[in-house]
Amino acid sequence: MTTTTTDERALTELQREHGAALFHFLLGLTFGDRQRAEDLLQETLVRAWQHPEAFDGPYDSMRPWLFTVARRLAIDARRSRLARPAEVSDVVLECAPAGPDTAESAVAALDVREAVRALSPEHRSVLVQIYFRGLSVGETAEVLGIPAGTVKSRSYYALRLLSRRLPGYSDRSSSRSSASSSTASAVAA
Repeated sequence: MTTTTTDERALTELQREHGAALFHFLLGLTFGDRQRAEDLLQETLVRAWQHPEAFDGPYDSMRPWLFTVARRLAIDARRSRLARPAEVSDVVLECAPAGPDTAESAVAALDVREAVRALSPEHRSVLVQIYFRGLSVGETAEVLGIPAGTVKSRSYYALRLLSRRLPGYSDRSSSRSSASSSTASAVAA
């Protein structure tokens, strides 16, 4: 099967005569995207090259045929882009914040679990009630059947023992709540 194509002179003349108007038309259809407009212009001229019968049509100018082909190509390209997920450029990826380092948090969780396992069952049960289940001192005392003062004492000594066993943990009595919340999240893990 042989394909006949338009000769180069006719195509060059077509581009010279209609190229600028066609480009501006496509620029409007692509919302000012010059790259897409140029691509569509090239594709329109390729179609003209592939269809020499369009040159022999009953009309005086090729412009209506070219504009119709260009419009259809622009519509097809837009539909194609909308059917696919949006492309992300390298610039967007470079500006995106890096996710949390899960390996580091996994190692920390393992360290906390090991340190909690080393606690006595009494100390561990107080920490589980307060930090894992989120109970108050009074609620923990009621659940465990011990006085509230004992709950406070056990949680204090359990946290001190944990601070000695966990690498990089500093005992801060003034910021006990922040240390307690980080320990709680690690115990929960």
